[in-house]
Amino acid sequence: MRSRHDKPTRISLSTIRQAVVHCDRCPRLRAYCARVAGRKKAAHRDDVYWGRPVPGFGDRRARLLVLGLAPAAHGANRTGRVFTGDGSGDFLMRAMHQYGFANIPTARHATDGLKLRDAYITAVVRCAPPDNKPTGQEIKNCQPHLEAELAALPNVHAIIALGRIAYDTYWRVMRGLSICPSPRPAFKHGLVFTPDRGPALIASYHPSRQNTNTGRLTAPMLACIFKTASQLITSAAITKHGRATC
Repeated sequence: MRSRHDKPTRISLSTIRQAVVHCDRCPRLRAYCARVAGRKKAAHRDDVYWGRPVPGFGDRRARLLVLGLAPAAHGANRTGRVFTGDGSGDFLMRAMHQYGFANIPTARHATDGLKLRDAYITAVVRCAPPDNKPTGQEIKNCQPHLEAELAALPNVHAIIALGRIAYDTYWRVMRGLSICPSPRPAFKHGLVFTPDRGPALIASYHPSRQNTNTGRLTAPMLACIFKTASQLITSAAITKHGRATC
């Protein structure tokens, strides 16, 4: 029996993708995704919705992992690719493109030609939750998928946590690897934490429309996050523990 401090067995990303797509651990979320896919949004009435759990995507050799909250009901739940098909995806991709992590500055649909470079994007929860609010149990149910992805991405040196739920999930995953700083740094946009081992953490506000429309998260603020990530993964310099950079 595997202890919670043992590293997950490494399996391929393609195997993880199939496990995510066919996951049925959260009946409430699966039912909601299917219901949204059936009713659709007027603007997308001619689209065939994905309506299932959404796997991560990106570069298999990625040194940067971007961790979001969950698929949007009419974004990734429609397109089948995380952070694709809504304003949040475009907002995120502009910053990633600016620092070379994406080949184009938009994320419109799964066949739009978007390719990530040295980056992999995934989410805490793989199904769109009602009102963007997954339960604590649903978050826990999805954590093994993230742990499996991290095990399959051995080059990851830094994780950008988009929002507090992603931030808290990073710490739960690290606790499973016996990485438990005390005291734990409080969430703050731009905070960088580099543990003695394991991937560094960069905290950011989530690029939700609520945050971007109100100015809580601006384009320069998010760009600064990816500038920091680029510096972290390309420089031998170690960022001081708990330092806020953006």
